[in-house]
Order: sequence, then structure tokens, then C-alpha cells
Amino acid sequence: MTAVHVPGTPIIEDGRLVSTSPATGAEAGRLPVATAADVRDAVEQARAAGQWWAGLGFTGRRQRLLRWRGVLAGRIEELAELVHAEGGKPVADAVVEILTALEHIDWAARNARRVLGPRRVRTRLILAEFTGHLEYQPYGVVGVIGPWNYPVFTPIGSAAYALAAGNAVVFKPSEYTPAVGQWLVDRFAEVVPEQPVLTAVHGLGEVGAALCRAGVGKLAFTGSTATAKKVMAACAETLTPVLLEAGGKDAMVVDADADLDAAAEACVWGALTNAGQTCIGIERVYAVDPVYDAFLDKLVAKAGRLTVGPEGADIGPITMPAQLDIIRRHIDDAVARGGRAVLGGPEAVRPPYVHPTVLVDVPEDSAAVREETFGPTLTVNRVRDVDEAVARANALSYGLGGSVFGRKRAVAVARRLRSGMAAINSTLTFAGMSTLPFGGVGDSGFGRIHGEDGLREFGRAKAITRRRGPSLLPSMTFERTPADVARLVKVAKLRYGRGR
Repeated sequence: MTAVHVPGTPIIEDGRLVSTSPATGAEAGRLPVATAADVRDAVEQARAAGQWWAGLGFTGRRQRLLRWRGVLAGRIEELAELVHAEGGKPVADAVVEILTALEHIDWAARNARRVLGPRRVRTRLILAEFTGHLEYQPYGVVGVIGPWNYPVFTPIGSAAYALAAGNAVVFKPSEYTPAVGQWLVDRFAEVVPEQPVLTAVHGLGEVGAALCRAGVGKLAFTGSTATAKKVMAACAETLTPVLLEAGGKDAMVVDADADLDAAAEACVWGALTNAGQTCIGIERVYAVDPVYDAFLDKLVAKAGRLTVGPEGADIGPITMPAQLDIIRRHIDDAVARGGRAVLGGPEAVRPPYVHPTVLVDVPEDSAAVREETFGPTLTVNRVRDVDEAVARANALSYGLGGSVFGRKRAVAVARRLRSGMAAINSTLTFAGMSTLPFGGVGDSGFGRIHGEDGLREFGRAKAITRRRGPSLLPSMTFERTPADVARLVKVAKLRYGRGR
């Protein structure tokens, strides 16, 4: 019996990875599948290319990266159409994603020298005869394993910063969006034709595993928590450092003094953009009792106006067909355990689409509250006050982002959220701010992309000391005398013994 191909599910035919639209089943890309030997060869070629790339210096790399940014900007409509064709994302959402990626390329290129370049560091009394110097040297080759939900923004958030730091990059796009990944690599080759500084390897999970073991200097991964653990285990075999951006179950807190219209609008965007397939998407809301009913009414009204479909709609298909079963299970479990669907519900799952679903009165130990859903669904629960809201928000092992709506206590509440990021009176905005680090805690991973911290992730700190004169307090030598030791003791007591 011939297996029926589900649109959107990647298949391998004659040694090629074939991606198709989850909405129509139309072929979007056909790329050669890399063997483990191919991956090792790609890394070795990148190693030589990385030496050439690092030799261009910050100025040379900046010029090339800004030209790449320019090429992407000039063909933004073409790329947005490809993102739509391969993953089903609405074109308008794809444009926003690409624009955000362009901002990150721009910032990384313009700020790499300032953040990573050599600089003098102040010394202290005990080693006053030395000067201290610090610089960040590239790893050589960085492996990047990207996701399908944001196939432009997310891998560029690692690759652009790694490139700005002087590394070559071997990129393994998701098997669901390989054509988008290859398109980005091909456009880079147009502005850097001399060496394979940014290359792609394609295939299923075993290709990502091969990249972990291929001798890269560092591996940056974005994907599920379960896969992140496998990546970390594979990299541990060779003590290859990793940067992991894993899953999330982000919460929004709505306080009594929140602007409810703004909160509802932002919640709809944060929860339902990209059909809810967003690691930092809002999946839980905790609204305090005095404003709960009014907020819920506004939220349902706004979410209920969204359109769903293949072309020109607000919400497109679920990109990964297997995710439909998870979304359906979460909705069914919530309803079976006493929750109510005030919008959508079990009937909202209509493959390949899921219509917006808002669930209330859902128990906190249900799958819809505790597990990452990755669909256009949302639980909204009533709480007594923000203390209870924070306690519930922090009760999970995830800790990626979050949101707080309110005035008087909003900043304090945001600081209390156990997360790597938080937005006040907005949702998801920290992802687009290139000056801020992006990453999570707990089951959401560790390490940071974006901002100064993101640049430093892709450079090894190199500390250098240089003698500038004779030692007044010789300590690091066997030539020191008892008198020298006595002076050291005296200095220690004077310098550090006062308790302030």
C-alpha cells in the first residue's frame, strides 16, 4: 500500500529533501540531503573560509553584512512569498519577520567592533605593573540549527551575530523550511562569493546530529526542549559549547489598572500571530478578578474577528502537520477537565487549520496550561491579585518570555517573572529590539542571542596581560624576599581589612 503524503510533511525522494506547502501540498523546494561525510566536509571548508573571513576584520565584515542586508531588503517581497509558500505563514507576517531580521543584521554588523574588539581593562593595585587587555576571538565555525516557525528571523539571530564576530557558519535549516534557508545562503553568496563563509546542509534530524559532531567551535540551536536535550548530549561528546533557545509557555499578567483595550489587542497578537506557532507566544493569561470579565469580553471580540485560510487571511495553516494532534489533545483535555471554550473549541481544529480558541476555567495541572501547545489557542484564568498571577506564571519549568499589562506595579511584576525577557504593556517586542539579549531559563534553554550578549556568545574571551614596569610588590616569583611578603601582608590588611 502506498503511503499518503500529508501536505507540509517533508519527504526524501532520490536523495533530495522535498518540502511542500501545508495548505496546498504544492512543492516549495527540493534540496540535496547531506550525509554525515558531507556535513564534515562542509565544516572543514568553512574552517578555511572562516580564517579568510576573520582576516577581513570588523570593517570588512561590516561592509559585506550590510550588503547582504541590502540584498534581502531589496527582495523582501520575494522572500516573503517563499516563506508563505513553504510554511504557510501569511505574507504580511512574513514581511514583519524579515524586517526584524534585517534590523538584527544591521545592528550586529555596526556594533561588533565596539563590543568584541580589543580594549584595555583597568588593573588593580596588586598587579599595578601590568596592563590588562581583553578581546573576543571567533570560534572559527559556528553550527546553527534553525526552526521552521520563523525560518528567517530566528536563524539570522544567530548567524548574523556569529558572522559579525568573525566566524564562518554552517546552517542546518528545519526540514520543513529548507528552501527559505537555502535562499538566505544563496543571497549571502552573492555578496561574499570568494569563500563558503555561510553554507547550508539539509536533511532530517540525523543531519543536525551530524553537525553537532562535525567539529564546529560552537553550536546554536533553536527548537523544542526535547530536541535541545539531544543536541546538548551530542555536543557533550566533544565538549562543544552550545547555545540553546528551546520551548516556552509564556504568560501575560493583566493587573487591575491595565488599559484593557490595549491588553486585549496585544494579547491577540502575542497569542495568535503565526497561528500561535511562536516560542515566545502568549499561551496563558492571568487577569485579576476586578478586570477579568471585561478583559475576556474584549479579547474574545478581537480574536473572533480574525480570518483563517490560505491566502490573505490573518491566520494560516499549522506548518507541521503532527502539531495538529497536540493542539487537539490540549483542547480536548481542557474541556474534559471542566474548562470552557468561549471561542473556538474542539471543532476549531480543521486540518490544516486551527481557528482561534480561547479557553477559560482550565485547571492549572492540565496539558493546555503546562505543556507548550504551539497553536492559536489561549487559556485565560481569573486570579485574586498579581501575587497569585506571578505564582502561577512561574509555576512551570519553562522561562522564556512574558508580558505584563498595568501601570503602578507593572515594572515590579515584570521583574518577578521567572523568564529571560518580559514586555510591559506590549507582547513579543523584546524580540525585535536588537539591543536586547534574547533567551530563556529553565526548560527554555540558556545562552543569549541578539544585543551585546548575543555578540559575545560567538566570541571566546581572550585575556592578555602585559608588563609595563618593575614590580613594586613582587608576588608571582620565587625571587620574592621575606620583606616582600611582609609588605604584601601589610598591603592586604590596609586595602582589604576594613570591611568596607
